[in-house]
Amino acid sequence: MAPHIDTNPDFFGFYEMLSASEREELAQLREYLEKEVKPLMSAAWESSQFPFEVVEKLAKLRLAGYLYPEYGDGKERSPLFPGFAGIELARVDPSLFVFTGVHLGLSMGSIYGGGDEEQVRRWFPDMVEMRKIGAFALTEPEGGSDVAGGMRTTARRDGDSWVINGAKRWIGNATFADLIVVWARDLADNQIKGFVVAKGTPGLTTTKIEGKIALRTVQNADIVLDGVRVPEADRLQRILSWRDTAKVLAKTRGGVAWLALGISMRAYELAREYALSRTQFGKPIASYQMIQDLLANMLGNVTSVFGIVARLNQLVAEDRATGQQAALAKAVATTRMRETVAWARELFGGNGIVLDYEIAKLFGDAEGVYSFEGTRQMNNLIVGKAITGISAFV
Repeated sequence: MAPHIDTNPDFFGFYEMLSASEREELAQLREYLEKEVKPLMSAAWESSQFPFEVVEKLAKLRLAGYLYPEYGDGKERSPLFPGFAGIELARVDPSLFVFTGVHLGLSMGSIYGGGDEEQVRRWFPDMVEMRKIGAFALTEPEGGSDVAGGMRTTARRDGDSWVINGAKRWIGNATFADLIVVWARDLADNQIKGFVVAKGTPGLTTTKIEGKIALRTVQNADIVLDGVRVPEADRLQRILSWRDTAKVLAKTRGGVAWLALGISMRAYELAREYALSRTQFGKPIASYQMIQDLLANMLGNVTSVFGIVARLNQLVAEDRATGQQAALAKAVATTRMRETVAWARELFGGNGIVLDYEIAKLFGDAEGVYSFEGTRQMNNLIVGKAITGISAFV
């Protein structure tokens, strides 16, 4: 019998937008991830280590083909399928989604959208097969939301090479990545350019950030670039300004919205299961009005976000999505996620703060997802400018 995907959190039938064969493929993906991947990720969170054996298991899934169909398995899939697949990764472990998102979305997306044909042909085969892992270095120690206008990392042309100096922070995968897409301000024209820096390049130093309470399995790093020399052939040829960089970020913000949805769905699932099994005063706590109110509110959040991200995905596929729409999707999805996970943790009571129960890990991870790829406030200002015509950025 073919595996069946439990769509209980899907109250309005969004999964029915996929074909029967796609739903079966999602069920098989969930079964594989639960059996082969989740045990590795669960143990890694507490130790704050990345389980490298998971890379080989993920490579077998050829996930890159979901985003770049020409590098896939030849199957035709709907534009919505990658988002639903992302939900499965998020359900297993949000850190797993972030690892694949940095590699497949931010790093490979920068090369795919910003590199020329030769560069894509040179780097993509190994990255598709996960023989080489990518990272994306944009955020700086003193520059998060204002990095576009205040980027301190610089690049200076020197003959057939570029010399890069500066620092980056919170760079996922960077401690072990084979290729890091580094963004720097060209001293000649003051425009943002993208460079692919290989692991081991002289002057490149990566240091793991310790002590995180969220996404602990993600190996975020501080990066120092001290006279790093990169050949012109490794500069992304179609990235000429911040506007080109923003196009990459607009697409990945939509991905973060799917991640937030996956976390919310998993939190609801865990809360519902716990409410049905946990007995107090002689009956399941699911029978109490306050618990049902919490569950209904959580399901409402899941459903509303589902509608936003599904529609955004359709617009992206039609090449009609705007950066402002992606910003609103990210802001709403992560805000509702934070609320949903907090309600779920509340429902678990004291059990919600120990790692014996999965909700404790989700509660911590949600804080990281809420903050990266643009805070709620910054994304709302992007939307605010679009709906008023007035910029409130300072």
